[in-house]
Order: sequence, then C-alpha cells, then structure tokens
Amino acid sequence: MRIIVTGGAGFIGSNLTLELERTQSGDSITVVDDFSCADFANLAGFGGDIIAKPCQELDFERYFGEEEVSCIYHLASITDTTVKDQRRMIECNVEGFRRVLDFAMPRGIKVVYASSAAVYGQTDGVMREDQRPAPVNAYGFSKMILDNLARAAAQKVTVLGLRYFNVYGPHEAHKGKMASMAYQLYQQMKSGQRPKVFMAGGQRRDFVYVKDAVAGTLAAGHCATSGVYNIGSGTALSFNELIALLNNSLGTALEPEYMENPYEAFYQNHTEASLAKSRKELGYEPQWQPAEGIADYIAWLVSTGGQSSASSSPR
Repeated sequence: MRIIVTGGAGFIGSNLTLELERTQSGDSITVVDDFSCADFANLAGFGGDIIAKPCQELDFERYFGEEEVSCIYHLASITDTTVKDQRRMIECNVEGFRRVLDFAMPRGIKVVYASSAAVYGQTDGVMREDQRPAPVNAYGFSKMILDNLARAAAQKVTVLGLRYFNVYGPHEAHKGKMASMAYQLYQQMKSGQRPKVFMAGGQRRDFVYVKDAVAGTLAAGHCATSGVYNIGSGTALSFNELIALLNNSLGTALEPEYMENPYEAFYQNHTEASLAKSRKELGYEPQWQPAEGIADYIAWLVSTGGQSSASSSPR
C-alpha cells in the first residue's frame, strides 16, 4: 500500500512521515513537498520517495494513478498567518486541497488534512468543533474553506480534518518567525536575553507537543468517521507561564520584556481546545501536558542544537 504525505518535509509533516515509516511496516511512503516551508534535514534517514511540487500543480494521476493508496495525509499549505496576499494564500491552500480531493474521491482513498484553530478567530473560553467559524485572517479563512470542501466530499469518501492548536517541538526551526512561541522564546533565553512577549504576557495558548499532534493524526488515519476534530493539549497556558517553564528547564531566571502587539487586529489572545469529540471518536488523549512537553523539547534542543532529526524519549 502507498501512503502519501503532502507537506511531509515541514514541521508536523516530517514528524508524521518518520513515525509512519517507523510504525507502518510494509507500506511505501511518498512525500509531496515544494520545500517553500520545509527543510530536507527534517527527513534525515527517510527511506521513501519525494516529489518536489506544490499540490495545486501536481498531476496525482500521473504519479499515483496505478498505485494502491491507503491514505493521503494532506498537511501542505502556506502557514504564515501574516501573509497579506489573500489570493496567494487562498489559492495555494484551497486549490491544493481540491486537487487532493479530486484524486481521492473516485478511488475511495481516505484523506486526513490539516485544518487549524485559526478558524475559531478571536473568542474566549473553550473552542468546540460545532461553534460557528470566525477567522480573522486569510490563513484561518482558507482553512475554513477546506472544512467546507471536506464536508461536501464526505458524502463520497472518508475525510477527517484536524484543527491543530499551537504545536511546538522538533523540526520547526525552518519556520523562522512562524515557529512556536516555545522555540522563539527559547532562542532568546538561551543567549541570555530577556524573553519578549506582547503586553502583558497574559495571552493564553493551547500549546500541544508535536508528538501528541502526530499521535492524533495517526488516530485519524485509523478512524472510519468523517468529521473535524480538535488536536490540542486541552490546557490554555499564558506566555508568562510558558516563560516560567522555560526558565525552569534552562536553569535561568529571566524576566519577560513586554512590547506592543502590532497584530492586535487579527491576533488570537486565547486558544483552548475542547477534546471531548476527539477523545470519543478518535480515541485521542494527549500524553504531554505543557510542563512535560516543554521540558522534553528543551532537552532535545540542547542535546541536538535543534538540527538533528533524532527525537528525545518516545512516549
């Protein structure tokens, strides 16, 4: 059987690809990635194939028409929420997904795709899959459209959307300014700088370790029920609390430095996932709460310099 992972050289995608290779004995894995937001080093030791093309341009029939494909994990997209070119953002994300669905539907191939907590927009409290989408940027809007397309496609094929919350962990360094707050603050603090956060550090995020994100994605790959599911830790942690965890892991005592937020108009001050549906239908249960996940991640960063594909202790 063939497994396709689009965006498989990116952050979550590379972690997923390597875990699939480790656990899916006998299956062949092909990564589709245009390397616009990826790093070949993320796939060090990978034994499968790579097609270096964007999904919206790829002729899936040419490459996979004669293959028996068991699942497409579609993680390829523009993920930079500050991109202001709305046409580029929506065309890339939506048309890439449309092409995946056009190939999968007539063949009955299961599709698991990356949605996002960005579809919820600026809300307070716990975010549930049945609440009305209210995206405040083009990225969140594009993911909302993916959810709409998936809902229609689910009449013909199993399609599962995963609303990833604020994922952090190994293989994210290439994302630069869009890497997680955990990584960005670590970079500042390891060099002795005070960690910079927006006034006054009270913003809260559902930080989910990439190992849990991968576990939830694999669970979706084994689920027969179409739908959209939250993938988070279920805990909202403030930036100030994150800094305290980083200080604890690094053995430092650096105080935060507060600054104005230039993205206030479309900034999510609070994300927090309801996991009731994911627990019930996917059997998803996060194993890494923030304190444990941050400690494990910092240990990995310190031991590898953030460049190695090796992972710290599995769970």
